[in-house]
Amino acid sequence: MTEKSTPHVSQADSSDDEKSLREVLNAAQIDTEDHYAGQHALTLRMWVIGITFSIVGCGLNTLFTLRSPSISIAKSTAQLLAYPIGRLWDASMPTREFNICGWKFSLNPHPFNPKEHILIYVMANISFFTRMTADLLVEQKMFFGLDSGWSFQILMVLALFLIGFAFSGLTRPALVEPRKVVWPGLLNVTALTATLHRRGKADTTESHSTWKTSAFGFFCLVFLASFCWYWLPDFLFPALSYFNFPCWINPDSPAVNQVFGVSSGMGLLPMTLDWSQVAYVASPLLVPSWAIANVAIALVFWIYVVATACYYMNVWNTAYLPFQSSSIFDNTGHVYNVSRVLSKSSSFSLDVAKYESYSPVYMPITYALSTYALAIATLASLIVWIILEHRDSILAAFRDVGKLYRVFSREPREKKDSSRIGDVSTWWYSGCLVLGLFLAIFSTEYWNIQLRWFGVLFSFAVGAIFFFPVTLIYANTNLKVGIEVFCRIVGGFLWEGKVLANIWFVGLGYTTILNGLSFSQDMKLCLYYHIPASSVFWAQCVGIIIGTIGQVAVVNWAIGNIQGICTTDALNGFTCPFSRTSFNTSIIWGAVGPRRFFSADSGYRNLFYLIIIGATLPVIVHLLKRRYPTSFWKNVSVPLLLGGLNYIPPATGMNYGSWAIVGLFFGYFVRKRYNDWWRRYNFVLDSALESSVSLAAFVIFFAIYYSGVSDRLSWWGTDVYKATCDWTGCPHRSLPASGNIE
Repeated sequence: MTEKSTPHVSQADSSDDEKSLREVLNAAQIDTEDHYAGQHALTLRMWVIGITFSIVGCGLNTLFTLRSPSISIAKSTAQLLAYPIGRLWDASMPTREFNICGWKFSLNPHPFNPKEHILIYVMANISFFTRMTADLLVEQKMFFGLDSGWSFQILMVLALFLIGFAFSGLTRPALVEPRKVVWPGLLNVTALTATLHRRGKADTTESHSTWKTSAFGFFCLVFLASFCWYWLPDFLFPALSYFNFPCWINPDSPAVNQVFGVSSGMGLLPMTLDWSQVAYVASPLLVPSWAIANVAIALVFWIYVVATACYYMNVWNTAYLPFQSSSIFDNTGHVYNVSRVLSKSSSFSLDVAKYESYSPVYMPITYALSTYALAIATLASLIVWIILEHRDSILAAFRDVGKLYRVFSREPREKKDSSRIGDVSTWWYSGCLVLGLFLAIFSTEYWNIQLRWFGVLFSFAVGAIFFFPVTLIYANTNLKVGIEVFCRIVGGFLWEGKVLANIWFVGLGYTTILNGLSFSQDMKLCLYYHIPASSVFWAQCVGIIIGTIGQVAVVNWAIGNIQGICTTDALNGFTCPFSRTSFNTSIIWGAVGPRRFFSADSGYRNLFYLIIIGATLPVIVHLLKRRYPTSFWKNVSVPLLLGGLNYIPPATGMNYGSWAIVGLFFGYFVRKRYNDWWRRYNFVLDSALESSVSLAAFVIFFAIYYSGVSDRLSWWGTDVYKATCDWTGCPHRSLPASGNIE
């Protein structure tokens, strides 16, 4: 299906929203179908470059997700590097046609074009998405001591990919094809692609602009400046990254550090000179200003007001802990020692006697509020919000199911359903879904994983229910609303004391959503470039195969060859930080379990009352939108007001605050006052910043950290932010004389 055949906004709706949509698409340099006429995507050049990038990128990203500090190759870096390689292929390969057993092909059929470039990006994107599934493999094998072998690992990872792939394909008519569903996270990709492929050609908008620097020239200047600058906050002067100067002035004051701290404080003065900190949540240049405003309001209300009040009132004994931390604590204020309540010899089942004699779990206020209370409220709001505001899309999905059913009937062939998604039948994705579920059920039953077959089906149901709302929010805002905690809690209630069931319930219920979201985003990108749906399907299938085998191979190689991996004594920092964090979370919800965690004695049971707020607020806002359709209420999003802060922790108020300031400055002020500049350079600026920071981080890691040069650099700029209560996490209250939280 081409962009011309996608649904368009009606005349009645062709107002400010339609003008804004056209402006965004023009700024992202998205061309009409005629511009790509005659260009081919599935060339030998595309397959060779795409497969090479996928293999190398998957291997490196999987390997370095096991390291602290972690490093990864950003998608924009792969996109940038693919262009000169494609052009080098142009210059070096012969153009004549070969004929092998009747198969005719050319090594260089035409100049490297945007369609090939985008498919290379799509293949790399799939194989680069490794952290969630790699964590599951490492967590099971290294921390729980269960080695099920390569066969189990390949089949389960492939199942996660296939189920997510099916989610994206079956919801394509509602989440990908509509013209007004923009997917703002793609706009920097389209802008960079156009900038590279139009280099040296006339810019059709340039003659009407007072800004004469070409997009390519602007990209090069920003890229070079950003690449050079990043060496300061990342290596030479890291205090610029953690720019909490009030804490430098008074490093021993708990109050000052809790208010202005950017590590364990609320970050009331959100200042940083590090783009990776600003874009930690998402790129602020890609998120619509109305969405940023919703999250900014949530930050002020939930963190600066509610969390602060609860903290200083010592709700849930949080005043004895840091204001913010990713860790959980015991009754002495120390990080919870899970080895005291369970061990490998007991198959990581909770020893109730040891647990009761040791300590219940205590959480910092932002951990309890954002990760659990607001997460629970967000789930309720998602369901109600979808029913109220997107019921038409749900009814359309049911109509599609009816069409799918009629394929079984004996209708004429021309009436069978394949038109909704171009030349890819719905059955292609249905087959992927059936295969993915079969592989997951077979793996859990054959290798006796605690989840069992009914757990697989239930986790699939959770993913199917929440895929649409989570993906729709991301498609409109570039912000992810997570449901991981919901999966953890439900899995903990159903399989109490069975940690392996918990981690794979999360994998099948949540990781599949993330995989599917990524597939849907790539489908929309290819739709922008009018690439045939069948070409996209096969490119994504190849990416799935490479991503599956690559992750399993690298994880097993690393475990078998890196000395001390996943321990504090690991060679070159391969301590498996993400897997360890996931392991701790699995212990809480899988071993300790939500029944004990939310017991009447703990006080955390009150968190469930926020589900009432989550279910009620969407109704109130929906009624206000209908009563005042042209007021500011039309831009209010309850899921963002409740779930927009889901990166806290580990993100802090500094990350969200600086993100909101930059996003509103460019998305509202610059777009309104300097619209010509915004249209020409905003998305190119984002591409330059993202790719330069990623490449600089990669170079710095190998040149400085991996070689040990960083150990020789120590001065005020590398140490001042660490010599503060903010860095060490000083609590507001000291422990009672008994030494335990009472």
